[in-house]
Amino acid sequence: MPALAFLVGISLVSGRFISKALPVSSNLIPLNSTEGEQLLLTSTAQQDYLPLSTYFVTQKNVAYCGIASMVMVLNALSIPAPAAPELGNTHTFTQDNVFNDQMRQIRSPLELSFRGMTLDHLRQFLVSYSVKADVHYGSDITLDEFRNLVSKNLQEPNNFVVVNYLRQAINQKQAGHISPVAAYHQLSDRFLILDVSRYKYPPVWVRAEELWKAIATPDSESNKTRGFILVSAK
Repeated sequence: MPALAFLVGISLVSGRFISKALPVSSNLIPLNSTEGEQLLLTSTAQQDYLPLSTYFVTQKNVAYCGIASMVMVLNALSIPAPAAPELGNTHTFTQDNVFNDQMRQIRSPLELSFRGMTLDHLRQFLVSYSVKADVHYGSDITLDEFRNLVSKNLQEPNNFVVVNYLRQAINQKQAGHISPVAAYHQLSDRFLILDVSRYKYPPVWVRAEELWKAIATPDSESNKTRGFILVSAK
């Protein structure tokens, strides 16, 4: 692992990501732990960790997990962004200026604040910015296919993975959630989720099989299972 990435990792786990709101269950390994740091240090599939952590944001309300994840990915891909007046009119995506006209027609910010989004809503939001977004539903993919697709993506630059999973399936509180995946550790067979609700949980390493089961759970609004999206610039 490059020295810079490790130094950034230490900085992140020592402050910005730490959450004390809820305990982390024993099946998960927090990034802000000695073991979690070692997994990142020895991961050979962590191309996404540095660009995502550079643009890490926490969701601005309880329903904006998909929006926060989208903002991180668009910024990491260097997609041209509108001005952000609250940031001195710099051109960077925020959870406010990311809403374009096409997104507002699909689901308005107000509706999204109350209802959240499905995996397909997120796909439609992403492609409104001319990025490629390939959806994979948990019901349509085996554990080996899931592991291979996601770990391969994490070994390559300039593409990202956003996962939609049921929190209870990995022993966390509350229901469906969306966050980016930042790394894979082959020996432990664990993926690193950069949880955008950092007020609730820190980033955690979760076993591939547990995450696969968590994406194969039904979403009541879409009548499909949850899943993940592979995102890259066109």
